[in-house]
Amino acid sequence: MEVTGAQIRAARAFLKWTIADLAKAADVGISSIQVIEANDGPPTIKGGGVETTLDHRATARAEVVKKIERALIDAGITFLPASAQGNGIRGRTKDAERE
Repeated sequence: MEVTGAQIRAARAFLKWTIADLAKAADVGISSIQVIEANDGPPTIKGGGVETTLDHRATARAEVVKKIERALIDAGITFLPASAQGNGIRGRTKDAERE
């Protein structure tokens, strides 16, 4: 399952995290999160005349997305796969962690 920019935004909102909070937790740049969140679907890399570096950039983007996904999962977020209702997230509250 590919995590989408919309799911990342929703997860951040659930956790009440700023982009800076997520960047710190995931050890990635703020601008990387901004670009990923700007797209509601799975993050992509556009050619733009730099096809020679396209594979490298796609690999780097995938690594950043995995770091973001791991940070959010570690914070209690579950990413839900696409279904007829769309895709989404489920979050664990602090109270649920204590039980």
